[in-house]
Amino acid sequence: MKITFKLYASLTPYLPADARYDNRVPLDLPDGSSVAQVIEPFGMPEKLVHLVLVNGTYVPPEERLSRVLQEGDVLAIWPPIAGG
Repeated sequence: MKITFKLYASLTPYLPADARYDNRVPLDLPDGSSVAQVIEPFGMPEKLVHLVLVNGTYVPPEERLSRVLQEGDVLAIWPPIAGG
């Protein structure tokens, strides 16, 4: 199955160099892949994987192991954001 994986802000360097310009990479995954299975190989520190969205819908940490992705899904991740 094919999905789009997107990383934002300080997470962009975890993408392959050729995908950093537009912060997204197409992935071809085995059917039944979970959100956590997609995130893990990119080596991001867990504390930086803050806001996880599938097709714009928030996936809480306790659901990331069990949430199975579907063909065409967009998985987007944001780090914690601070401001003032």
